[in-house]
Amino acid sequence: MKLATLLILAVLFFSLTGCDGTRNSESAGVVTNPQAAKKSEAETARPAARSVAGIASTNEIPAQPVSLEQADLATTVAYAAERKIIRNANLTVEVNSPPETQRKIASIAESHQGFVVTSEATQRTTDDRGRTEVIVNLVVRVPAAQFNQTMEEIRATGLRIVQEKIAGQDVTEEFMDLEARIKNQKALESQFIEIMKRAAKVDDALSVQRELAEVRTEIEKLEGRRRFLENQSSLSTINVTLQPPTQIVNATGFWYSVKTAFSDGVEVALAMVLFLIRAVIALLPVAIIFGLPLTLTARFVLRRWRRNRVRPEAPATA
Repeated sequence: MKLATLLILAVLFFSLTGCDGTRNSESAGVVTNPQAAKKSEAETARPAARSVAGIASTNEIPAQPVSLEQADLATTVAYAAERKIIRNANLTVEVNSPPETQRKIASIAESHQGFVVTSEATQRTTDDRGRTEVIVNLVVRVPAAQFNQTMEEIRATGLRIVQEKIAGQDVTEEFMDLEARIKNQKALESQFIEIMKRAAKVDDALSVQRELAEVRTEIEKLEGRRRFLENQSSLSTINVTLQPPTQIVNATGFWYSVKTAFSDGVEVALAMVLFLIRAVIALLPVAIIFGLPLTLTARFVLRRWRRNRVRPEAPATA
């Protein structure tokens, strides 16, 4: 009986000591192996990070692929917007009333933030010689962005477009070259100013001042050219000629030939009469200046000769 009791106590003792060992080993593993603990924490935090990244990715705008052609087109459009192009146009339009159309074109230019530079009206005689017609020449300047619209409205004022010419000149390269040269000249000007401040002698200061004056003159010249290009490229020039409609005449047929021959004969006769009148008028001063003295001299000589001829001869002496 005692032996059985001892065995039972021994089994209980070993079981208790084994449980305590396992508990100690587990607590020791948690304390003595921090890397494993960090690893387990990272593994548990990784799904949460993945879920947060997934939410963020859903909120972002999806990136759209862009082809090389689209990129080149965007670059070309941006470059074309910065180009400096001088656009000019010459337009000849037939209208019923040039003075009235002149006022309409002035209103069109003003409606497009433009203006009329010059306006000139001249009269010419037609083939009928009894009727005159008015021809108007206009020089209009409008912003380059309004050039096409202005041209369309000017065309619409006429009956027929006789002549039209549009020319463009790209001055982008010259404009960029001017800006670079102005920048370099201004940098050189700053250097000369610094040198002149440090000059100890009067001769050195005067020499630097002469160089500085040349640099400033060059800067003003370049800036003037740049302003001219800016003005010419920002405002387009349109030269407009307004003339009445040209009458179409039937230049064939027998009676037309007879009428033309008669008109030519009358013109030749008038030309001959005018020539004679002009000749007489042109020779009259010459006749008065030279002919009158010669005539008086001839008459005087003729009278003396006649007197000497009629005078009796003196009697002879014994």
